[in-house]
Amino acid sequence: MTESSSSEAGPPGRPISRKNLLRAAVAASAVPLIAGGGIALARDTGADGAPLALTPACDDGDDPTPEQMEGPYFKPDSPLRTSLVTSGTPGTPLTVSGYVFGRACKPLTGVLLDFWQADAGGAYDMNGFAFRGHQFTDANGAFTLTTVVAGLYPGRTRHIHVKAQAPGRPVLTTQLYFPGEPRNATDALYDPALLMNVRTAGSGRQGTFDFVLDVAQQPDPTGPPTGPPTDPPGGTWTAGTSYRAGDRVTYDGVSFRCLQAHSAIAGWEPPLVPALWERG
Repeated sequence: MTESSSSEAGPPGRPISRKNLLRAAVAASAVPLIAGGGIALARDTGADGAPLALTPACDDGDDPTPEQMEGPYFKPDSPLRTSLVTSGTPGTPLTVSGYVFGRACKPLTGVLLDFWQADAGGAYDMNGFAFRGHQFTDANGAFTLTTVVAGLYPGRTRHIHVKAQAPGRPVLTTQLYFPGEPRNATDALYDPALLMNVRTAGSGRQGTFDFVLDVAQQPDPTGPPTGPPTDPPGGTWTAGTSYRAGDRVTYDGVSFRCLQAHSAIAGWEPPLVPALWERG
């Protein structure tokens, strides 16, 4: 899914969602943020300098991440791993990271993500499990995949396959695409809603993509607290308090540093919003 800039907070009158807060906080950072062990990359603009479209948005009833065909190269029982490469693997290094959300913009924990792709030469390994692996989103709904840029083969543009399944929910099968590829214009399966946000990083590339699964969730409160603020168990964080960047609190025995000024509300406790609070 393509990414938004920090200015994209939704139409007037619409509450700012957790997802847009995550986007805005990451976009405001000049360097990658560490969120629950996963790398949340600063979101880029498009090639023309304009902010990339927010598609799909989970806060306004739009569709979840689009499905795509599985293709002929899927194999079950891939190994559990977040890296599909070794130090000697040929190809342009690529890291893809992001979050998985439900329909109410809450991160989904324990989502199975099964990735497979062609190697740098455009070939799939059908005998073993090269460039195949599965992982699970962490407590913040984050994931990180280390691989190489997928090669080209006849009839297709560059892409990465993925199956995403929240616990007890149906499987979403889809594909991720690279921006600026000439074959995007001729690939019959290509969908711009599935473009990753990709940038050059040293000798490699870094991409981001956020999935929205069709998983019902109760939305968090979006208005001001209706009762007196209360301290959470064992912490100094308080709903209803205005925090500034750099402020420090404790929550449930863990210390956090504020990354972005905001007014705290119930449902945005520090462990739940790594774009607003950093451990330590």
